[in-house]
Amino acid sequence: MAKPIRGSAGPRHVAIIMDGNGRWATQRGKPRLFGHQAGARRVREIVEACPECGVSYLTIFAFSTENWKRTQTEVAGLMSLFRRYIQKEARALRENDVRVRFIGDRVKLDVKLRMLMDELEAATAHCSGVNLTVALNYGGRDEVARATRRLAEDVAAGRLDPSGVNEETLPRYLDTCLLPDPDLVIRTSGEARISNFLLWQSAYAEYEFVDTLWPDFTAAEFMRLTESFGGRERRFGAVPA
Repeated sequence: MAKPIRGSAGPRHVAIIMDGNGRWATQRGKPRLFGHQAGARRVREIVEACPECGVSYLTIFAFSTENWKRTQTEVAGLMSLFRRYIQKEARALRENDVRVRFIGDRVKLDVKLRMLMDELEAATAHCSGVNLTVALNYGGRDEVARATRRLAEDVAAGRLDPSGVNEETLPRYLDTCLLPDPDLVIRTSGEARISNFLLWQSAYAEYEFVDTLWPDFTAAEFMRLTESFGGRERRFGAVPA
């Protein structure tokens, strides 16, 4: 178990549940997709703020496994938005030294979107600045189920000894196996729940639930939250010194 940390400089890995796009649009008499478009533009500002905040890893929750329950019109609009975003932002991401990864189950996504995701990952694989991870068709329970299935297949094939399976084994099968666990999880829009996001990885993360709707979430507020993190004592189950 990690040792208690007092007053760390700031979070290395921040994960964000970008909530409130629909409400932001409704407040302005616009369709929900208008809010999602505004939210997509906000992503660039937060990514660009990461180096100044000392954040090396940023993970954003773009579309959950439960979001398929929304109207067909909204889902189709979101999928189109994802495709356009990748095409529009690919060059800027490379120029800003941002490495992009996607996590989640890609099987249900359309072929064109999957192709663009693969291309963006390959095009930014050499980047070493900010590590941006986009959770797309992602659910924490689904991720653990898929990881457990692969682990069971390795046990059945004799590649893994079941007696050696422990809490360090499963993370090697998770979508986030190449990433450090998040230090700070932020949820916008005033909702105080984690919505099936990074369930295993966030076991010891600090949480911030803010009232700001995602399209209004500025780099200044992001910086304030990362600075506030530095004043926390993270005990990881230990007692204060």
